[in-house]
Amino acid sequence: MDPTLVAVIGLALMALLMLLGMPISFTMLAAGVLGNAYLLTPGAATHLLATNIWEQFSSYGLSVIPLFVLMGQFAYRAGTTERLYDAAYKWVGRLPGGLAGTTIAASAGFSAICGSNSATTATMGTIAMPEMRRYGYDPALSTGAIAVGGTLGVVIPPSVVLIVIAVQTEQSLLRLFVAAVVPGLILTALFLATIFWMCKRNPALGPLGPQTTWGEKIRALTGVIEALLLFGLVIGGLYMGWFTPTEAGAAGAFGALAIGLRQRSLDFKGIVLSIVESVRISAMVVLLIAGAVLFGRFLTVSRLPFELAEWAATLPVAPFVILLVVLGIYIIGGMLMDALGFLVVTTPIFFPLGVALGYDPVWFTVILTIVTTMGAVTPPVGVNVFIVHGLAPEVPIHTIFRGVFYFMVSFVLCILIMWVFPATVTGLPNWMLGAG
Repeated sequence: MDPTLVAVIGLALMALLMLLGMPISFTMLAAGVLGNAYLLTPGAATHLLATNIWEQFSSYGLSVIPLFVLMGQFAYRAGTTERLYDAAYKWVGRLPGGLAGTTIAASAGFSAICGSNSATTATMGTIAMPEMRRYGYDPALSTGAIAVGGTLGVVIPPSVVLIVIAVQTEQSLLRLFVAAVVPGLILTALFLATIFWMCKRNPALGPLGPQTTWGEKIRALTGVIEALLLFGLVIGGLYMGWFTPTEAGAAGAFGALAIGLRQRSLDFKGIVLSIVESVRISAMVVLLIAGAVLFGRFLTVSRLPFELAEWAATLPVAPFVILLVVLGIYIIGGMLMDALGFLVVTTPIFFPLGVALGYDPVWFTVILTIVTTMGAVTPPVGVNVFIVHGLAPEVPIHTIFRGVFYFMVSFVLCILIMWVFPATVTGLPNWMLGAG
């Protein structure tokens, strides 16, 4: 049987297993083992399975993941997120839709120390939902703001998604982190502009918050300073060459722990819970990577990614037309799967295609990340939407989706800005780190 056809059958098998409810990591492992067994030998397939899992779980490079996850857990349980929210509200609460804007701003801040879609959504939803309900905010706007704010978790560094893709594609993690900063800020600003415009037109959507004094504003900045110190320690240390990515994660985790202990907001129970949750999340991510690597090797043996890249590169159409098709695939994929899972599955297929079409690898990675995370708030699945619904079960799911649709223009505008002005992605890393 033709190897390319075998790869297509493997992809179909994986899709079927996922529809049946099997975890993504195991679907990729199953498809990878069976595919390699057919194209190579059963012995080679089992050898690859054993060595691949061992390599991933013993990889020094992947130790960056549990350390960044641990940093986010320490920050969350130390109350850094609550202080971030309080600070943002005191500064922008008097603006139209100020509380919803606060949720977006606090989500951006928490994303800088978390790196996860679902964690950011769950954390900010727990804090913000009761407050917006108390101040009479429209349910669609409040739940929609929480859901889209959570999407910043995979865009603003340190992002677990970018870490995984950097490992998969052998790109510089620091360059991807730096490249994602400006698009993350643009997307945040567009979300804030959307809320301001909507509440300016209809003040009933987001009533004004109470007046705060300048003294209260200044005192509230303590939480912001904590987050900025952590972000500066991690990214600044990487940029200055003080840390490797793994050392930066360790420094960030220690910094978050130190802040929690100094504030006396993190006790022994909180430390234990942080460690347990970090182990659970990290094991899931590393197993996902192990499955992706094995499946990627199966695709490499089948030569499907290279055949696809060569075919696309010779099509009598402009490269941007092919890119539009790829982005459409990622939007649909993001609707059906978690952003991390979908990107891990598809990167071995589409990354070589993007490079073959002449697109900058860093730019291509960041734009795919944003497009996929857009799918995290769109039907029929919309992972973030269901997390918000779990936090606010009294709000119908269609109401949350309606609130999310308010922000779709922001996603589209951000993608267009990145497309028309690629320097929004590549300019900062090229300036700071030199041309890649």
